[in-house]
Amino acid sequence: MNAPLLTPRQQQILDLVRRSIERTGSPPTRAEIAEILGFRSANSAEEHLQALARKGVIELIGGTSRGIRLKSDQLKLLRKRSSPSEQMELPMPGLAQLPLIGRVAAGHPILAVEHVEAQYALPLAIFSARPDFLLRVRGQSMRDAGILDGDLLAVKQAVEADNGQIVVARLGEEVTVKRWRRDADGAWLVPENPAFKPIRVPSNGEDFAIEGHAVGLLRGELGSS
Repeated sequence: MNAPLLTPRQQQILDLVRRSIERTGSPPTRAEIAEILGFRSANSAEEHLQALARKGVIELIGGTSRGIRLKSDQLKLLRKRSSPSEQMELPMPGLAQLPLIGRVAAGHPILAVEHVEAQYALPLAIFSARPDFLLRVRGQSMRDAGILDGDLLAVKQAVEADNGQIVVARLGEEVTVKRWRRDADGAWLVPENPAFKPIRVPSNGEDFAIEGHAVGLLRGELGSS
């Protein structure tokens, strides 16, 4: 039987549930999902969970805040990824264990295992908010914001952004770093380099998603954990 087709956001939530079970032994609450992914309310998380349940990848158990159960095929994948040779060690207090994302394949969730180049344990104090992953920057479109080719951008996962925030966005088959702007004419991804033109976000929202916003920047080589 073919695996169900998930939207990027549904895959993002499924990956979050898997990671929570891997690290803590229990799934996240709706409120935790909403906080981590930047939803306005727990109801938005519930809607995505209901969609995942309809597609048969999870079961929802009533009467408990953590009533999310992975189906058998997802549990098999979880056990495979949690083998001793692949298990991720939990960071010490005050540190965050962050995956470094390199090139992202079109149509694949940004935190898919195949995109992770390395893991880094980094002090939370160096970031403006707790990040969820590091993204290797490609190109010079954000040069004047001090974000250069090869830098590591610390990103907090979110599906929305405030006007003026630097975001990681999926547009068509590409993942890009730009400044988010919304005005009377619509929404824009704005570069910080006059050699590049602003990109207008499709008004219908198709083939577009905000993956997160920048909470820090690292430059130079890091030792992977």
